[in-house]
Formats: sequence, structure tokens, C-alpha cells
Amino acid sequence: MTTRPDPGPGFREVIRLYTGPVSRVEPTERGFSADVTAVVSGGAGRFFVKAMRKRSDGWHEQLLREKVINPFVRTLAPELLWTAEDSEWVALGFESVEGRRTDFRLGSGDLSTVVELVNRIGELPLPEVARDWRETRWDWWADRGAPELFVGDTLLHADINPSNLLIGPDRCWVVDWAWPTRGAAFIDPAMMVLQFIGARHPPAVAESWAKGCPAWTEADPEAIDAFVVAYARLNRDRALRRPEEPWLEAMAVAAESWAAHRGLTIHYY
Repeated sequence: MTTRPDPGPGFREVIRLYTGPVSRVEPTERGFSADVTAVVSGGAGRFFVKAMRKRSDGWHEQLLREKVINPFVRTLAPELLWTAEDSEWVALGFESVEGRRTDFRLGSGDLSTVVELVNRIGELPLPEVARDWRETRWDWWADRGAPELFVGDTLLHADINPSNLLIGPDRCWVVDWAWPTRGAAFIDPAMMVLQFIGARHPPAVAESWAKGCPAWTEADPEAIDAFVVAYARLNRDRALRRPEEPWLEAMAVAAESWAAHRGLTIHYY
């Protein structure tokens, strides 16, 4: 469990209609992009709740996207049961599921499950609601002309990490669909590779796992190279901007080692 502060009475009040009187709020370890990620117990049962305060920066809008995509990803994701909103909060209430985060480390028995889940994401049909959600996150960091290599019609989860792929007693889950986009099919497998490298896999070993993903093996190597360069620049910028978070430096180093493995030279602007 985390040591996040209690979200306070305003949070309880906005969800009360759906949870009943709240008896317990248990913050979870996952959920880095929301103000609240917690298992909430109330008179109506237990729910996994994601909530954000409404701010002028518009970050709470990612919850609205997760609300819209949920009906189309329920073969992998917990069902969204209700949405609550007032002038201060936006909250999503999901079914509470049992599952532990996957272990991405070298030698883990979870790695084949990770590959399977990434493949299952890639097999999801692209819903009409996602057609305007073009993936552009890496465009600014890419070399001239490279962003066109990131274009595609695959529904991407676009936030592959151990906290978002869960293994339960009876099934596995893909959670935190706050960033779904439409793009090239190789992007989710590529994000998996970087996460594996960050978990101490040598780049060649990490890429060998991606060979289990058709979206990776069928991709243009030039597109993958362009993505690696853009991702390395993005991660280095994040690490420089937030030096107090060592995991960002670790991911920057991982991306740079991946680029070196592929024989790529990164020019930082």
C-alpha cells in the first residue's frame, strides 16, 4: 500500500451515490497519473476507484477517455460500473479484481504471460470512438519524417508496464486504459521491450521476447529504429526535468542502451 494522503470528504461525497457510505479507502500501489487510485469499500460493495481533481491543465480528461474505451476492452480490462462527477472531482468505479503486478525481471516466470497480454491487446478491434485518437506522443522527439512511421490503425494501450498487467488466480488483466490511441501495431511491443531492458534484460534478450509478437516481427525495422530514437530523447528529457525520480533516469539509460544495441546514434537537441 502507498502512503498517499486521504482524499478527504469531498471525494467520499462524490462517490457516495454509487458506493453507499464509505467505510474504507485503501490506496493502491499502481496508478501514477491519477490523484486517487484505491479500493473503496462501502454499503454497496467493493470497487476499484480512479479519481482526479478537475484542474485547468485538463489532465482529468484522461479519465473520460478511459470511460469511453472501457466497453471495447472488457475482454482484458475490469468492467467500468459507474462514473461520478461534480465541480471538483471526476471518478470512475470499476469492478474490484484480484491480481498482482507482473514481474518483468530477467528469469521471471511471468514473461510469456506479458507477451501473451501484449498480443491480445493488439488483436482488439479498433473502435470507431478511437479513430481520432491518433498516437502523437513521440512525434516531437522523432527525426524529420519519422512520425509517419508511427501511424496505423491498431488500438494501442500505450502504457505497458508491470503495474498495468496483472495476474490473478483465474485470469489476467490489462488495467489503466487512460492513454489509448490509434497507431502502428509495433508500438506496444516496443514499449514492452524498453520495460524489459529497464528490468535488467540485455537488449538482445529483451528483443528476443518481442519476437513472440507478430506486430513486432512484421514491423519495418526502420520504423522501430525511429521509435527507439524518439523514445530515448523523450526519456532523457524526462530524467533531466525530474532528477528527484531515479526511475526516470533508469528508463533513460535503458532507452540509450537499446539504441546503442541497434547501432543508432542519438542527437539531442
